[in-house]
Amino acid sequence: MSKKKIKKIYKYECTMTGETFKTTAEAKHPDELVSVKAYYELNPDKDDRPSDVKIRLKQDEEALQSLMALQAPAEEK
Repeated sequence: MSKKKIKKIYKYECTMTGETFKTTAEAKHPDELVSVKAYYELNPDKDDRPSDVKIRLKQDEEALQSLMALQAPAEEK
C-alpha cells in the first residue's frame, strides 16, 4: 500500500481586517500578511478586478451593513 500524503495546513490572520485564512504553504513573514480585501483597500490604483466582481463585493458589504444595523437595536434591549 502507498502512504497517504499528509498536507500541513497553516492558519494565518490578516493584520488589518482580522480575517482568518488557511494555506498549505508556510509564510516567510506571517506578520506582514493581508487579505485580498485589505490589499485592494491599501492600493486602489492596482485594483484590476472585473467590474462585476467589484459590484458584487459592494452589494455584499451593503447587505452586511444593513444586517448589522438591524441587529444593533435588538442588542440594546
